[in-house]
Amino acid sequence: MTQDLVGVWRLEAFHDVDEAGQPVGDGPLGPAPAGMLVYTSDGHVSVSMMPTRPGPGPSYMGYAGDWWVKDGRVVHHIRISSRADWVGIEQTRDAELAGDVLTVRATREVDARPLRRVLVWRRAEQPGGVR
Repeated sequence: MTQDLVGVWRLEAFHDVDEAGQPVGDGPLGPAPAGMLVYTSDGHVSVSMMPTRPGPGPSYMGYAGDWWVKDGRVVHHIRISSRADWVGIEQTRDAELAGDVLTVRATREVDARPLRRVLVWRRAEQPGGVR
């Protein structure tokens, strides 16, 4: 899976899901977030995300660091972040690749309770419209 993830991805959806896997609300960045995920072949990762409409949530989320695949899951070791409490941590995610769509799932604690988040990314076209 590692080489299949290398490249640039554009965010299509970012939402929280309930126990049944159904979306709950608009997600932390609102109903139509924008984002870019970059995986390099030498193990670097960069993530930038933001809402496209004004709202109560964060105005920007981003981090960069290292990445690898372990036991079929993607691991991000965060070196810099818009959130100081993320620097130096590892975040492990379930990842499913279907053609040009990458679905990433993770459980994290929000307000002292586990929360399942789903991010859907589509492989970005190269400048000029080439994939």
